[in-house]
Amino acid sequence: MEIHIDTEAGRGRREEIYRQIREAILDGRLRAGEALPPTRELAERLAVSRNTVSAAYDRLAGEGFLEGRVGAGTFVRTDRVRGSAARGDATEFPIETVAVWERVRMPSGVHAEYDFQAGIPDVARFPFDTWRRLLGGEVRASSAASLGYGDPAGHTGLREAIARHIAVSRDVRASVDEVVVTSGAQQAIDLVGRVVLRPGDRVAVEDPGYPPARFLFEALGAEVVPVGVDAEGIRVADIPSGTKLVYVTPSHQFPLGLPMSLDRRLDLVAWAGKTGAVLVEDDYDTEFRYHGRPLEPLHSLDSTGRVVYVGSFSKVLSPGLRLGFLVAPASLCRVVAKARFVTDWHSTGPVQAALARFIDDGGLATHVRRMRREYRRRHDLVVSLLERDFRRLLTPIPAAAGLHVSAYCARPTTPVARRALRAGVLVNTLDEYAVLPGRRPGLVFGYGGIPFGKIEAGLNRLRDVLR
Repeated sequence: MEIHIDTEAGRGRREEIYRQIREAILDGRLRAGEALPPTRELAERLAVSRNTVSAAYDRLAGEGFLEGRVGAGTFVRTDRVRGSAARGDATEFPIETVAVWERVRMPSGVHAEYDFQAGIPDVARFPFDTWRRLLGGEVRASSAASLGYGDPAGHTGLREAIARHIAVSRDVRASVDEVVVTSGAQQAIDLVGRVVLRPGDRVAVEDPGYPPARFLFEALGAEVVPVGVDAEGIRVADIPSGTKLVYVTPSHQFPLGLPMSLDRRLDLVAWAGKTGAVLVEDDYDTEFRYHGRPLEPLHSLDSTGRVVYVGSFSKVLSPGLRLGFLVAPASLCRVVAKARFVTDWHSTGPVQAALARFIDDGGLATHVRRMRREYRRRHDLVVSLLERDFRRLLTPIPAAAGLHVSAYCARPTTPVARRALRAGVLVNTLDEYAVLPGRRPGLVFGYGGIPFGKIEAGLNRLRDVLR
């Protein structure tokens, strides 16, 4: 194996080789039974004499850290490894972190027999065969240039394909220079915050709303202000003066599921034009609309260039692709591309190229139509069962799109969710998404990740918990 030895640390070379190998064994970086490089090979790599390396190995063997095996080489003694705890337990000089990270809740990784987690698509229906063919073709056709560092704004073909796709499917008009490819919607939100916010700037978010966006803005040093949501969307009149940016989910408010009314959309766009604030429109699952006519995005209502439109392929295809995008004025996109360059540079080239082909060949549109039919079946079943079997227990919130339905509850739901999990049912609560205490309690039923045939049995079990 390769091991790193610093021979410029100020000690004699033999002593330094001995000390660093000994430390690596004691703290577990070199594992029990692991082979060390032959003395000749390590000597050449370190530009020292072979005798120097042999002397260090002999000393370690004499102290019982190494053992030589005839014809095989030199190995770490299995009874000498303490593991990494010795170094990991050190607490003398803890590194102080920014306070916001203490409040971030990581995904639990918990699974249940009946999984109603919100925001989870059905990845089992991902078009694996088509994707393997497209990605394989891109990899086979790859050149040294295509596998090198790419454009931070994204693969040109993918940006063109996204611009065509959203013009037809979402009524969002954009040129290729107004599209930046990102690693999911969350990176798009982060990049916008990085380029338009200064520490102390005020950001308004929906309450209840999407926690990762709120934490992102806080981590950037912004003053985050929660603004309540009613039946028409975020209450524009309650947005405080001096707000620099507003983050909203107007097509399918997360987590309540309500669409923002046209009047409220117009009010919000007019407010942004008057105040000069930036609106970040997160249109995370608008492809899956089951009832009613499509709603105009804020972006299409905006005539002053104040709206940054954010989309993602996580719900449409798979979170594992880590591909999303933002649409903004070209001048802002140039700055966003610079921010992308200094954070992680770009997404994987062949994956971007394969997705461009998938969109241009009609594969994405076909997949969306297929999944829209399936998700509508699940949506309609969940709503009908909530209305029929939970009449005095829950009050469903009307929703015509997306991968989840929410319902208000007359009693605190956190204990309900705990009991439900013990009964094999995983469901989110509205409390998980609230910023201020006292918001109306409720449950959020995601149906993207649970098969159609398990929905009724899972809701029956939940009903028994609620009674």
